[in-house]
This record gives sequence, structure tokens and C-alpha cells, in this order.
Amino acid sequence: MQHFDQNPTDPDFNQDPYPLYSAMRATGDLVWWNDYDRACAVSHRAVSAILRDRRFGREIPADLAPPVPEHLAPFYKIEDNSMLELEPPRHTRLRGLVLRAFTSRRIAGLGPEITALCHQLIDELPAGDFDLLPHFAQKLPVIIIARLLGVPDAHADQLLKWSNAMVAMYQAGRTRGIEDAAARAAADFAEFLRGYIDARRSEPRDDLLTQLIAAEEAGEKLSNDELIATCVLLLNAGHEATVHTLGNGVASLLAHGVTPTDETAPAISEEILRYDPPLHIFTRIAYAEIELFGHTFQRGDTVALLLASANRDAAVWPQADRFDPTRGPAAHTSFGGGLHFCVGAPLARLELQIALPILFDRLPGLRLAAPPRYAQTYHFHGLEALNLTR
Repeated sequence: MQHFDQNPTDPDFNQDPYPLYSAMRATGDLVWWNDYDRACAVSHRAVSAILRDRRFGREIPADLAPPVPEHLAPFYKIEDNSMLELEPPRHTRLRGLVLRAFTSRRIAGLGPEITALCHQLIDELPAGDFDLLPHFAQKLPVIIIARLLGVPDAHADQLLKWSNAMVAMYQAGRTRGIEDAAARAAADFAEFLRGYIDARRSEPRDDLLTQLIAAEEAGEKLSNDELIATCVLLLNAGHEATVHTLGNGVASLLAHGVTPTDETAPAISEEILRYDPPLHIFTRIAYAEIELFGHTFQRGDTVALLLASANRDAAVWPQADRFDPTRGPAAHTSFGGGLHFCVGAPLARLELQIALPILFDRLPGLRLAAPPRYAQTYHFHGLEALNLTR
């Protein structure tokens, strides 16, 4: 296995990690990233296989789990009840209950509301040049998820702050300050949601939170801690991914002179997700000794799945480094795969397919006011700003 050195906090790497991925793929399916001290799956076939291999999972076996530092207890109280970090049978139960409430019909029914919100946010854009991220890309997904949960729009900014503080825990270069901020956000977020859960138990409404409370499978329901963790996951994962995808996507469309329409938006959205995805690394833990792609994983080993590298694999997509919105159906890995395939993928796709045509139709003269720069947030990959002129 070829070894690679690359500091994930290096500014130049954050601006364009794709040359490194290309060099990694040229050496095989797996590489060793010295800075992370672990094996990384870099080809499409390796990433896809491990995503679906039940011998790997997200949950750390109890006998291998390190003790939780006291200052991070509020953060991990939520993490420990999140279906993203669990395996069957508990994952199966939680995901089944969530899907009973987060139905395709409910998501599809959000179309008119997403459309209206897109127009409202464009109406509220400041005069002259503007940054798309705070005025549109950040507001759209957080307001939609807040409304889904039955939380008033007025709380959206606070939800966004809590979400950003918690998500920073997954970025390279984590510090004690980031950890303390994440723990405070987790505690405040949980207390806020606890109040809404109590209110919905006594006064049900037509919102996702009420549906999550009511969802039942084999006589079991979500506990309060599971409800809180599920709401936090829906917000944090859904918001972070959609913000970056909208920002990266609009930048790519403008750079390549592509104007999306209602008819082309589905294919364009998939190419955006393939070409420049919001999440570049997703990890799995080996649950046994496993021989795969010429490497023997020991029980407890962590493997990093480089989703963004898999999406640029020329064995699957000819000229994979070229942005081509006319490509056919894309088997990209941006939403993961297997048991942990993103439960919010249908909503993310719907938001993209609605927002992009409206944005370019309402602002036909849209163009870059400054070269876009990516934020230092690896292993997330999103712009720090997207300054546009019209």
C-alpha cells in the first residue's frame, strides 16, 4: 500500500484536493494517509464495496470505545443516540421509525414551500453585489428543516449557530475551543428541542416532530434522547451538505457557463454532487479481521472512505475531472451507501432541483464578482464565500 503525506489543514490542499486523490487512485484501491495514520479507500469500487460491507460499521465496539472526556459529555450524549453512529439492531429500529415520519410523500409535498421560500430569499437579497451563502444557501435548508420540525423561522439563525458549532467537531485541526463550543451548543440545542418535544406530546401538530413522536414500530417508540438526536442529525447533516452543495454547484455552473432549467436540473444536480461534493471523507470501523483489496484490516481498524475521490474515478466516468451536466445517471457516493445511505437525500435533491432553476431564472445576469475560495473545513468541502454580481 502506497503511503501519502498531506496535512489536511494545508490551505492549498483545501482549495483543490483533487490532484492528491488522482495520485492516490493511480497507486491502487487503498492507500495509507500518514497524517491520519489509517488506510483510505480511494477508488469507486473500493469505496462502494466498503460502504455496503456489513463487516464494517459506524459504531465503535464497546470494548474498544475510548472514555468520553467530561467536557464533551453533552456532545456525545447526542452522538450516542444518533442513528448515524449506530448499527443494527438499534440502527434498524431508529431508521425504521424515522422513515415512518420522514416519508417520500411528506418530502415531495414540500415542493411549493421550497419554491416560495426561494423567491422570498431572492426578493430579500441586498442591492448590488452579494454573498450567496449567508443570504440564500444557508437560509434555505435551515428554514425548511425548521419548518419541518415545527420550529418558527425566527429561530433559524440560532439553529444554524448550534449546527455550525457541532459540525466543527468533524473538521481537521480540532481544538479544545472547538470542543467546548460544540458541547455548549449540544446542551443548548438539546434543551431547546426538549421544550418543543414536551409541547408536541401534549399538543400535536401537523409537523415532522409530531410524526416522529407518534411513529411506532413493533410496539416501540423513540425516546426523548433519540428524538433529540434525530432532530439534531436532520438539521446538522441536511443543512451542512445542502449549503456546500448549493455554493459549490452555483460556482461550478457559473464557471462553466451552464444555466439550469426545470428540465435539466435533476441531471445537473447529480453532476454537482459527483463533481464537487460537500463531504469528502466518511469512516468505517472493521468488526473482524478482514482481507480486502490486498490489505488485512484488524478488528477496530478505522478506514477512511474518500467519497470525493471515488466520484472522480475514470473507471466509472470518462474524463471524470470535467464538469459535464449532460452525463447520464450517476452512481456517485456523495450520499454514502448501504445501511447508512443518507436519509435526507430526497430532500437535498428536491431543494437543489427547485432552487437552481429559480435562482438563474430570477437573476439571469448572475456572475462571479470574485474568484471563489474554499473554507478551511476539511473533510467538509465548501466555500467560505460566494460573492456574486447581477
